[in-house]
Amino acid sequence: METCQLLGRFFSASPLEFNHRSRKLARTPNFFISANGFSCNQTEKSERVSRNRMFILGMGFVGQFFAQELLNEGWIVSGTCTSMKKRKELQIRGFDVQLFDANQPQMSTMNALKCHTHLLVSIPPLVGIGDPMLQHGELLRSVLMGSNLQWLSYLSSTSVYGDCGGACVDEDYPTSPTNELAKLRLEAEQGWLNLAGDIGIRGQVFRLGGIYGPGRSAVDTIIKQEPLSKSQKLRVSKQFTSRVHVADICQALKASIHMPSSRRTYNIVDDDPAPRKEVFAYALNLVEKKWPGLIKEIDSPEREEPFIQKTTSRGEKRVSNARMKKELAVELLHPTYKSGLQSIIDQLENPF
Repeated sequence: METCQLLGRFFSASPLEFNHRSRKLARTPNFFISANGFSCNQTEKSERVSRNRMFILGMGFVGQFFAQELLNEGWIVSGTCTSMKKRKELQIRGFDVQLFDANQPQMSTMNALKCHTHLLVSIPPLVGIGDPMLQHGELLRSVLMGSNLQWLSYLSSTSVYGDCGGACVDEDYPTSPTNELAKLRLEAEQGWLNLAGDIGIRGQVFRLGGIYGPGRSAVDTIIKQEPLSKSQKLRVSKQFTSRVHVADICQALKASIHMPSSRRTYNIVDDDPAPRKEVFAYALNLVEKKWPGLIKEIDSPEREEPFIQKTTSRGEKRVSNARMKKELAVELLHPTYKSGLQSIIDQLENPF
């Protein structure tokens, strides 16, 4: 399997320097209650900086995995979700979570950001709205100006590169998104970087490949006999599909916290942009080895579908991770899907 080995340009990181340019600030509340229940105001700055505090906008698959790792390392972590059911589930797991409504500015959520040192944005754009938080950009900017926030990262997607005809692309490759969501992703990237610059903090964009991990992988799809989603069916016939294990996304995020940079974009993918049918074939083999005879019981059309498609180069790309390795010094835990899937099945008990 040919892998992409383009080298990104070396970037010499410099210590974080805050932007102290004078600004005319909008009037904002001088106190509030955060998701953790502690109060913050202008007189409590020393208390606020005593510990690292991460706020995750969008406690989805990546957000939850990252939150758990940070909690294990002693961070204070808060975040948002969009349903009461999910909020209750996350609270049971020990997370402090606020409900988020994309249609209204949430002063409680915006004010909570001021008590945190780090912000991870993991919410997708919405058609007709764009980025749910940036639609209230001026309010958000006024709230965060002079806050304790030091680091901001936005999780984007490699879909912003568009149709590349199988080319090998790095972060300097021209973006040419072909669908509405990818276009909105690109707009959100710029919006969050501009916001970070305006309030004088570090801002980065992480363009993620196809995300997989425990509970969300080819192994899980086979075992659960889940039907393929529309997007999965579209990817079935591709010759190259860039992907990344959730643990390696977290590695890159933590590396960027410790290595100051500003307005940088990183492709977060593994070394092997293998076709989906190859990945499913390997996953099936793993399941058959661990639970002999199980595959005979799985007889759904969805199981067969990944192996009957034609290949095409339209919209494909081999995404380079050279900049991530060079500037963030990330050594992938799972450089190929084989390592990632093996780790997933090794952790599974017999689900039958």
